[in-house]
Amino acid sequence: MPVELEQAEDPLALFDEWFDAATRSEASDPNAMALATATTDGVPSVRIVLLKGRDERGFAFFTNGESRKGEELRANQRSALCFHWKSQQRQVRVEGTVGELAAKEVDAYFRQRPRMSQIGAWASQQSRPLKSREELLALAREYEKKFPEEVPRPPYWTGFVVRPERIEFWQQGDFRLHDRFAFTANGDGTWTKERLFP
Repeated sequence: MPVELEQAEDPLALFDEWFDAATRSEASDPNAMALATATTDGVPSVRIVLLKGRDERGFAFFTNGESRKGEELRANQRSALCFHWKSQQRQVRVEGTVGELAAKEVDAYFRQRPRMSQIGAWASQQSRPLKSREELLALAREYEKKFPEEVPRPPYWTGFVVRPERIEFWQQGDFRLHDRFAFTANGDGTWTKERLFP
C-alpha cells in the first residue's frame, strides 16, 4: 500500500515510492533533476542532470569535474536538487552537502555507459568555449581512433552525491491549495516533519 504523504515518517522511503511512480508515468527521463550550485561568493547556477543512484548516502550523479558545476561543487560543498514530475503533479526538493564518489564506483559506472557516451566524455571540454560543432565532432572522431577497444574513464570525469539535510514534498491540489511537507534531518538518522503553507 502506498505511503500517504501526510502519514509518511521516512522521507527517503517516500521519495523512492514517488520515484517509482514517476518511472511508470513520465514520458521521458523521470530521473531528471535540477541541480543548483553556487560559487563561494554566492553566485547561483542551475541545470538539469540525471539521478544515477539513491542509497543511504544520498542522491548520486556523474559529470565532468572540470565543468562549471564540478568546480562549484568542489568550492562550495552545498547544493540543492529539484525533481518535477508533471504526470504525477509532484515536486521533491532536496538540500544538503556534497561529497565526491570513490574512483572505483565512478569507474564501474563509466564502464556501463554506451561507447559513444564514453567517447563524448573525452571529446567535451564541458563549459569551455567551443568554436563550432564541427570541432566537437572532430574531437569525437579523434578519440574513437585513439580508443578502438575499451575506453578508459577520463581523469576529470567523476561522480558526486548530495547528502540530504532537508527534503520537501509538494503535491498539487485544486485551486492552488497544494500539500507541502518538509523533513529536516536531526543528525541521528531521524527526521522532523512539518506541514508548510503552499
